[in-house]
Amino acid sequence: MDARIEQVVTSGQVNLDDTDHDVENNTYIIGDDDEVIVIDPAHDAEAILKEVGDREVMAVLLTDGNEHHLNVVLEVAAAGEEDEENWAPIALHRGDRLLWRDYFGRLAKEEDDEDDAKALRSLEPDIWLEDGGVFEIADAQLEIVHTPGHTPGSVCVISEQLGVLFSGDTLHRGRPGSIGGVYEDLRKQLNSIGALLTPLPKDLKVLPAQGEETNVGEEDSRWESWGALAQDED
Repeated sequence: MDARIEQVVTSGQVNLDDTDHDVENNTYIIGDDDEVIVIDPAHDAEAILKEVGDREVMAVLLTDGNEHHLNVVLEVAAAGEEDEENWAPIALHRGDRLLWRDYFGRLAKEEDDEDDAKALRSLEPDIWLEDGGVFEIADAQLEIVHTPGHTPGSVCVISEQLGVLFSGDTLHRGRPGSIGGVYEDLRKQLNSIGALLTPLPKDLKVLPAQGEETNVGEEDSRWESWGALAQDED
């Protein structure tokens, strides 16, 4: 198999409900020597594009629409190309359209140039991700699974060929994914995690958007115990 996975770790801040959280994020680059797909670019476009090198970015997949997955997405999609028609398509689930519009709407308010502000306000993802949708890169397929809860449009990405589940911020090692321990809809998130993990091979590697890797078996064995977190949220 020619397809491989590369990881870039970056750090920065995310503002949720007027509170800043320090976060360290994993960006994954999947592809071969010629073409790649980038999953969840965050904070540092230069570091990510350095790892991409002279390979063509075929798409940028976002597992959710929170700020840290949007703050460098345009730079990574552009990959040094000035002509927007040559930019890689950006893909997001429609459930996070409001998060997208809120973020770029805030940027538009900071723009002095009205044309640039108008462009930011009208900006939309190029592809709306759907449950069961598939992307192909090199000799690997990336299947989209809708996992609402962390955000309405959260998704995970499964590659049978690569033996991996990219779990975004839906699932982190040892716990449901969160930013600063804050959960938007933990019950829905836990239901999504349970439905996601149950049919998958126990030895399937899990690569989250934050923290260290794990596997399906380890997290599936912990899943039931997380119900106490949901009770605390209530």
